[in-house]
Amino acid sequence: MSGDVPVRFCESAGVRFPRATHRNIYVRSRRAGQRVLQSVTRWLAQTLRLTVNQTKSTVDRPWNRKFLGYSFTTQRKRTIASKSRAKFKKQIRQLTKRNRGSSLARVISELRSYILGWRGYFGFCQTPSVLQTLDSWIHRRLRCYAWKQWKTGSRRFAELRRLGIGKDLAAQTAGSRKGFWHISRSPALNMALSRAYLVELGLPLLLEPEPKV
Repeated sequence: MSGDVPVRFCESAGVRFPRATHRNIYVRSRRAGQRVLQSVTRWLAQTLRLTVNQTKSTVDRPWNRKFLGYSFTTQRKRTIASKSRAKFKKQIRQLTKRNRGSSLARVISELRSYILGWRGYFGFCQTPSVLQTLDSWIHRRLRCYAWKQWKTGSRRFAELRRLGIGKDLAAQTAGSRKGFWHISRSPALNMALSRAYLVELGLPLLLEPEPKV
């Protein structure tokens, strides 16, 4: 069960508590959850004189709920809640808008502080595949951004060549009429703006590689 508990002023103790405290209680069955919800609600009301917010308190499966940005998988592993991931992607989209006009290095510099802070909190999840997927998505956003910044076919060809792409592949990619998002998955752009290259520019990884022994 989970829910918000609005806390009123405690006159006897002379202490003012936070207005809302969120708590999750985990039990083995829905029936046990219903029983615990009723007993906890009664105890809070009678003993502590606290009022449970009935509209936000419920009995549900752990993976259908979130707590402090986290949720659980059906395998009982701690993962990042879908709303937290959506909020993260929204911020990354904002920082990598294709019409910003900033250099790729500057965009990565701005991303760095946000990603490091987010990783510091959510990096403790038990689902590394989620972090790996987000990493890949960020890299694709940056490749898409760079392609937009290069603007013309001649500039794109020159940049691809500068980054080590062969003449034929660079010409074929630079002359493509496909959209930015599609090109961001192209072999040429993935080799030119590889993960290692983006990391060298200062981009942190959400899923850090295992240290070599």
